[in-house]
Amino acid sequence: MVPAKQTSGPVILLGGPTASGKSGLALRMAEAIGGELINADSMQVYGDLQVLTARPKAEDLLRCTHHLFGHMDAARRCSVGLWQEEARAMAQSVEKRGSVPILVGGTGFYLNAFRYGMSPIPDVPETIRENYTRRMDTEGSAALHDELATRDPKLAAGLAPGDSQRIQRALEVMEATGRPLSDWQEMPREGGWNGPLLFITLMPPRQALYDLCDARFDAMIANGAREEVRRLSARNLDSSLPAMRALGVAELLAAETGELEREEAVTRAKTGTRRYAKRQSTWFRNQVSDAIRIEAFGFDEAAETAISATIRFLLTQKASPA
Repeated sequence: MVPAKQTSGPVILLGGPTASGKSGLALRMAEAIGGELINADSMQVYGDLQVLTARPKAEDLLRCTHHLFGHMDAARRCSVGLWQEEARAMAQSVEKRGSVPILVGGTGFYLNAFRYGMSPIPDVPETIRENYTRRMDTEGSAALHDELATRDPKLAAGLAPGDSQRIQRALEVMEATGRPLSDWQEMPREGGWNGPLLFITLMPPRQALYDLCDARFDAMIANGAREEVRRLSARNLDSSLPAMRALGVAELLAAETGELEREEAVTRAKTGTRRYAKRQSTWFRNQVSDAIRIEAFGFDEAAETAISATIRFLLTQKASPA
């Protein structure tokens, strides 16, 4: 059972699209306020994906304490529910040590799950998951989106036909429980953070963000992304695993097997990254109305307002009566 009470300690959530400079800003923030970083990126949890997920480097780890980065094997499935339990427990531990938990990442559903908790959706049996994984591989996401539109039209209306992971998840829940996922999502959430919380989002200019996405992928290639994918491929993991669907993995794998020319693989990976950044930007702009929104990259001078706002927030909490 999820405890009814969590902690009264303050927490900072720092979100934004990929390549927006969240990690660097979070490091400076942690140094300024005595904070510890907790990963809120669904792909940076995997130890096999150091380069392609832009996980913090060794020198970054020395600057402040990091948690839930690269702690899972690619053979495991990290669900939002599992991450939420880990992140909540870690934030409580950080707060008890007298430090400030700073959750940083671009996975909006993770940050919302931490903030509000989770709907009590039952676990899906592995046989059902395997069945829909096979169907997704053979029939494609568009066909399964059409099926979802007949079984859970409310949820399907909010999902793009290419959003394979969420389409599959919705069909799995429907099959396992006999109820649409949209019904489960409307139930009261459990396990949210019951203390003060400050949400900050980075929203840099769109074209500049796309340009940086392209440049960063080129840097990933130069820093060993192909070799990282080769090592992952050698493990012969199930293609439906989340780690195998990380940005750039499928395209670079296709280049390794000769299905794509290397230049075409890189071009497609960059396109996928830009589209993902656009979806993230839209989500953070529309789903977190009370966040402090900073229209800049994390490395821009304007982003320093996030640190000053955090300091003011923490001082306010200290001044507030218990």
